[in-house]
Amino acid sequence: MSNYLGIDVGSITTKLVVLSGDDQVLAKSYIRNSGRPIEAIQQGVDEILAQLGETIPIDGVATTGSARHLAAYLVGADLVKNEITAHAVSVIDFLSEAKTVIEIGGQDSKVIVLRNGVVVDFAMNTVCAAGTGSFLDQQATRLGISIEAFGDLALKANHPVRIAGRCTVFAETDMIHKQQIGHSVEDIVAGLCDSLVKNYLNNVCRGKEILSPIVFQGGVAANRGIQRALKRELEVSLVIPEHFDVMGAIGAAKLVKKAKPSKTQFRGFDLPRKSCSTRGFDCEECGNQCEVIQLLVDHEVVACWGDLCERYRQKMNGIAHGA
Repeated sequence: MSNYLGIDVGSITTKLVVLSGDDQVLAKSYIRNSGRPIEAIQQGVDEILAQLGETIPIDGVATTGSARHLAAYLVGADLVKNEITAHAVSVIDFLSEAKTVIEIGGQDSKVIVLRNGVVVDFAMNTVCAAGTGSFLDQQATRLGISIEAFGDLALKANHPVRIAGRCTVFAETDMIHKQQIGHSVEDIVAGLCDSLVKNYLNNVCRGKEILSPIVFQGGVAANRGIQRALKRELEVSLVIPEHFDVMGAIGAAKLVKKAKPSKTQFRGFDLPRKSCSTRGFDCEECGNQCEVIQLLVDHEVVACWGDLCERYRQKMNGIAHGA
């Protein structure tokens, strides 16, 4: 039986999934980066190994997410794909009739429009973090409640207040004002959920045809307050996959399975025991003045990027880089 490893490294979290040849999730890991993506990937590999109980053959590895290239060089990937493609593939295989994918992650949110199993349109927020998981985390911390309890608290609201959700700064200022004049935490949290959903629909989804079935995934899909606000605004039910939090990694694993690499470049499950780091320098050989990054594994340079002329670059044979 073949096994495939998908890795999705975003700005806030790192997700890993081992998928069997018949598309069963054998192990998965969901980790906060804490600003250290390399350490998060190493920890994720360690957690995957602990869940599997033993080292198993990996026949292909794919990476996706905003740090997909770094992850690819670090683990030895066979395929690199953008997150739109990875999320779309995971949904199409999960629910072939899906027409819309709502994905809200740690630092970005996106909408993917599907028709007959094909991506016909998409959009991402690229300017402001309002409406993403990191902003919800920040406000939960400021209010002294856990992010896990955030959504449930919103369901207890009697009169959700109006929060200015178009900007994180304005939203936080408005929340503080609502607290100061005496509104309950439950009403403020519910108001924030409503506001962030409206911001997402009015900005990210502007001009998009949002049709049902709608699949809601990403870490924020666990937030029951956001779930309720989305259902109310869209006036339809949502489909939330079992593995909603790691769908990008699942999509990456499915993509490398379809690519059928003849021999994987995977560095192995002993990656957490290796010394892994990066170092950067400014090249002054020409007017480009490139900021060059080198990746070191066990003190050996295994990859280099950032040099426009490829003066220092060491290409890793076998990695198929997508958009």
